[in-house]
Parts: sequence; structure tokens; C-alpha cells
Amino acid sequence: MAERIARLVNLDICGIDIMAEDIQIPITETNGAVLEVNAGPGFRMHLSPAKGIARNVAEPLLNMLYPDHASARIPIVAVTGTNGKTTVTRLIAHFAQAAGRHTGYTTTDGIYIDGANICFGDCSGPVSAATVLRDPIVDFAVLECARGGILRAGLGFDKCNISVVTNINDDHLGLNDIETLEQLARVKAVVAQSTFDHGYAILNADDDLVYEMKNDLDCNIALFSMDATNTRILKHCKEGGLAAFIEDDYFVVSRGGWKTRISEVTEVPLTFSGTCDLMIKNVLPALLAASVSNFSLETITSALKSFIPSPEFTPGRMNLFRFKKFQLMVDYAHNTDGFIQIKKYLEQVNATKKTGIIAAAGNRRVEDIKNLGRYAAQMFDKIIIRHDRDSRGRTQQELTQFLLDGIREINSKIDVRIISDEIRSIQYAIENAKTGEFIFLCTDDIQNTLAYVEEQKNKENAPINLVAVTLKHMQV
Repeated sequence: MAERIARLVNLDICGIDIMAEDIQIPITETNGAVLEVNAGPGFRMHLSPAKGIARNVAEPLLNMLYPDHASARIPIVAVTGTNGKTTVTRLIAHFAQAAGRHTGYTTTDGIYIDGANICFGDCSGPVSAATVLRDPIVDFAVLECARGGILRAGLGFDKCNISVVTNINDDHLGLNDIETLEQLARVKAVVAQSTFDHGYAILNADDDLVYEMKNDLDCNIALFSMDATNTRILKHCKEGGLAAFIEDDYFVVSRGGWKTRISEVTEVPLTFSGTCDLMIKNVLPALLAASVSNFSLETITSALKSFIPSPEFTPGRMNLFRFKKFQLMVDYAHNTDGFIQIKKYLEQVNATKKTGIIAAAGNRRVEDIKNLGRYAAQMFDKIIIRHDRDSRGRTQQELTQFLLDGIREINSKIDVRIISDEIRSIQYAIENAKTGEFIFLCTDDIQNTLAYVEEQKNKENAPINLVAVTLKHMQV
């Protein structure tokens, strides 16, 4: 009877208070009654009763909650690299959610549980990882692991099932005694080295420093490349390895001699109809992570089609807003390789004029800051220099001068404006935009910037108040 009562109220543990003349006789035969069903029963009266025999009621409860030899772990995917970490993290999480997993993930944008943001800001360190791993609803974790967090406090986990290293490029050099790309690679390699022996490290076969990490790993290796004829990919597949690459304009996942076409590149929204190499590169490791996680092909292809480069799915990453006269793209590009990838994309954009709103972080090397100016001068017809909220050790005047030095080396006649505030720089660009113009914004304050651009877009699309217009003309 007690078990049936517990089932009726859907409780695994409960206390049932019964009034009966003799507990050994069914209460239906003795006019007994159930007085209370307690969802939070105490243990003391059972463990140490004033009368009767003590009974260890805690033991079966603990055995139910924590069965012997049962694993308390959930799958962990750890993502690191210089560029692409956040987008790869978000796409893997999107695959997991599409597969029905309760997914928690961390990025430089915030912490997300089942798609809901629970914390804004840079959450790519071990404290944020612990927040996800402590959440009882989460059964699949995707954790972005940035350089700073690794150096300050390590990782928020001991082992991961899947690790991803996107690339190693010259960003953050000169900080925390990391002076060379090789030293930076050793920092990022910590993530790959944390992979379980039975897990997978997903490495970029097009990047020498990332590819060489495999020599120090005991886990399984999966490789990705933009080129199906990459000799490293061919050798790996010949040996029965797992790989992802582009072949005949298709995303392909290969294991040994078996190949699976996932989707045509141009049909994946994240690739901007196949024109954006940097996003194509981001898809490849995410596909491998989904494959290793045993997500179905149908789930993967469907999720790829529903992952849109937008403020909802990829805030601050290639977010394109189409105004009536011009287009405006918001992106977090902030280092040399990021500018190189954006330059490749912009070369395919038809526009009457290209305007760039750029900035530089003050804790980067002088040469790195000048490089941003050099590439900006090659990408844009007009440049607006703004400044981040935190200049990170340099004055705004210094940052402006370093950027100008790089710009003038390439084009001494290019139109350059200085508008420090990010929102005001966007406002100026929008108000002065010409028909057919393309404005590219390197953002620092992603959340507020996207909100402002959305507001301007909504104003443009707002219906005209004919009554107000009529009254205005009557007053004139």
C-alpha cells in the first residue's frame, strides 16, 4: 500500500504517516487511515528512535541516488583555438539540442542552459565551466576554453570526451610571458591533452602547430581540412581515421574509406551561400564533434540548415543587417587573422562603397595594432576609428596613432574619421551611408551594439504615421 501511495504522488522518497491499531494488519480491515504523505521526511526518528529498533533508512536512499559503479559524468566537449571558438561551441551545442540533449555551454558571450542565457559576459574560463557542470539538468556540456582562463586557473574539468583546436594565430602574444606562436600552441594543447584515452581530439590539419599536437596525445584523433586532397587527411583516412573536409563543394565526413556527404556548402546558411571561408572552417570541426557524439545524420543536416548567422544564434559573428539603402555587418573580428578572413569575404561583396569601423585592444603588440590598420586600408574605402570601453593599458591617442600608422603605410589618402564611442560611430556611419554602401563594424560591446542596430533597422521599417505627416505639412 505504501509503495502505491508513493507512486500515486510520483515520489521516489516520502514519509507516510498511518493511524492503525496494528501495522501488521491491512488498515482497510482495522478502520485505519493515511494521515499524511511527507515529501521531505526526516531521518532522525528512524536512525535514532526513542523507542524501538533503529533502522538505517539512509542507506537505500543513497544507493538509489548513487548506484555502485554508475558513472556521474556527462559528455564534455572542450573547444579552444585563436579564432572560431565561440561559433564552433554554439554550433556543437545546437547539434546537441537538436538531438534532444539538455545542453549547457559557455562562451565569451555568456553561459547558456538549454538555450537560455543565465549570465552575460566573457564566460570562457573554469568558473563558468563549473557553473554548467553543476547544473543538474545538463546532460551534455560544450565549453569554450580561452587562453586567459587556462593560464589563470586551468580548466574547469579533469577530462573531456571531445576536444577541438580550431587554429593557432598571432593574438595575445606578448601577454603572460607568451611571446611566440609555439608557446601559445602549448597553452592551447592543454585542452587536447585533457581528452580521455577513449575520446577524440579534433585537430585542424591545415594548421601546422595544431596538427603537430597529435604527437603528444594518447586519445583518438579526428582531422579537418578545407582541402580533400590535403596529404595529412589522405594519410589519416587511409589508416582508418575520422576526418571532415570539403569535396566537390560538399561537407564530407569520412571514416577510413567510407564517406558521407552531409550537405552542399552553399545550402548551409552559416556559410553565406559558400562565400565565407571562415564560417566554412567553423562547420567542419562541429560536424566531427556531432559524428563522434553519435548524433544521427538527419539531426545533423537539419540542425545545419536551422543554424542562422544572426544575433539569435551567433551574436556578434557575421551578423548582417539589410537596410533599404545599404548593408551593415557586425562582427567581433579583433586580430590579424580575423581581419584576413573578413578581407577574403569582403572581396566577394559587391558594394558602391565599403566603410569599416575598427578598433584595437591596448594590450596587443604595437606591430599587431599596426597590422589591423594595414589590413583595414586594403579592405575599406573609408575608415572610422573607434575605441573599446577598456583601453587595456594604452591611451586612446596611442591606439589611434598606431592604427593610423598602419593605414597610412598602405593608403595615405584614405578618408579616416575618429569617433571614440561605438554607438556614436555607428550612428554616424548610418546617417552618412550612401546607396549600395557596405558598412563593416568590429564590435566590442556586442549586446548593446546589436540592440542599437536592431533599433535603427526597426525605425526604418516602421509604418509612416500619415496623420503626423499631414499635420506637419499643415503647420508649414
